[in-house]
Amino acid sequence: MLKNIPWKRLVKSILLVSLVFALVFSDISDAWAARSGGRIGGGGFGSPNSTAPSPKGNPRGGGGFGLPFIIPFFGFGGFGSIFTILIFFAIANFLVRSFQNAGFGGGDGGGNVATANPKVTVAKVQVGLLAEAKELQKELNELAQRADTGTPSGRAKVVQEASLSLLRHPEYWVYATGEANVSRLEDAENQFNRMALSERSKYSEETLSNVESQLHRSQSQTTTADRPSEYILVTLLVGIQGKIDFPEINNANNLRQALRQLGSANSDNLLAVEVIWTPQAEEDTLSDDDLLAAYPDLKPL
Repeated sequence: MLKNIPWKRLVKSILLVSLVFALVFSDISDAWAARSGGRIGGGGFGSPNSTAPSPKGNPRGGGGFGLPFIIPFFGFGGFGSIFTILIFFAIANFLVRSFQNAGFGGGDGGGNVATANPKVTVAKVQVGLLAEAKELQKELNELAQRADTGTPSGRAKVVQEASLSLLRHPEYWVYATGEANVSRLEDAENQFNRMALSERSKYSEETLSNVESQLHRSQSQTTTADRPSEYILVTLLVGIQGKIDFPEINNANNLRQALRQLGSANSDNLLAVEVIWTPQAEEDTLSDDDLLAAYPDLKPL
């Protein structure tokens, strides 16, 4: 069969395939070697505050058939009329409770039926900044070393301070993107974890992390001093109980609004937090090619 194949075409095909492999794998190697990352995070979706069962209004579970059956017989005459009234109230009470348990009327039916799997917003904001924003990089590094990520109030402060750091350096904003997806609690956790893992996989070394108050730091093994440092990429990822109105980020004003909205999140509703940035190490770099290859959804501001 080889005799029927023109040798020039075969050699050309082999060279072309070899060139593609060389280009692809050399780019991947350079890109992975060029990235260190930092991470601040914590929280979980297991037990939001408002999903705890509320106390029952009638601990005997009589559905309204307790005292109303006893009290009217004292001091009132006319068994038939009273019995009719009781039947009326019993039916009305039954209907009200049935509607509440079905999720109507804004209540939770005296329990956690309507809030056992509440709505959760998973919101992400990414900002690409010029590499000259070394002060921002320093602020995030310091925040990682002192943040209390083991408590709801501490995590709310992390989001607030990270948002403030970005808001204080608008002169370095170049690219941004954002999204907010509303789903039920069970689906939101999977979505949050998937998005966090996706962002963390875009750098090869997690050189600084503070997760659930567990601080880890290591020296970067990257050797990219000969490459120009052009950008810093920061990602804010939060899970917030309830539905929030999130702007589509097309310009600096939309980005400012989104950062303020995340930064003002209440600790009672804030379920989980991830603040991720790259590069983390000062000697590390993130080039224009790296940024566009790893973050194709970014939009110029």
